[in-house]
Amino acid sequence: MGQTKQLRKLIFASLMAAIIFVGISVLRIPLPALVGRPFVHFGNTLTILAVMWLGFGYGATAGAVGLGLFDILNGYAATAWLTILEAIILAAVVNIAFKAIGYDEHHLAKLYVVSSLAGVTKLMTSWGNGVIVALMAGTSVNVAMISSFASLLSALINSVVSFLVVPLLYMLLVKMGFTRDRFNG
Repeated sequence: MGQTKQLRKLIFASLMAAIIFVGISVLRIPLPALVGRPFVHFGNTLTILAVMWLGFGYGATAGAVGLGLFDILNGYAATAWLTILEAIILAAVVNIAFKAIGYDEHHLAKLYVVSSLAGVTKLMTSWGNGVIVALMAGTSVNVAMISSFASLLSALINSVVSFLVVPLLYMLLVKMGFTRDRFNG
């Protein structure tokens, strides 16, 4: 990869990390839960978009930095590593799914397939995150698994929002000239 192309991707990844951080900081709606302090936010939606534009490496980094930095600076530092791990897993699934459809950004149905897989992945990683947090707090495995499942409301809402918003926002931005080719330029 040429230095100019690498610098461009690094700048876009940094910009996306900042947007993800601000996207969580500005709009978050806390929800009650048995495990953790979950809230509805747009960080996952923006991470999915970053991966679709920048690919796995730079997109995962943008998501991990934006989401992880938010956690570290807002009282979630003890579990920031779980958020970073979730962002990397989400990025891998999105990258594989987007690659499988041939990076087709002109067919809304294909973009919905990618965002639905991202939503299911977010539900699974959030459940796993909740189990680990509950185990860290000293609960038994059975209690951790059940309480984590009972705390998935915010992850479900975030997944549904991502499913609905990502394809529409992606297509809108493509029409405005923000294509994958431009970001990878």
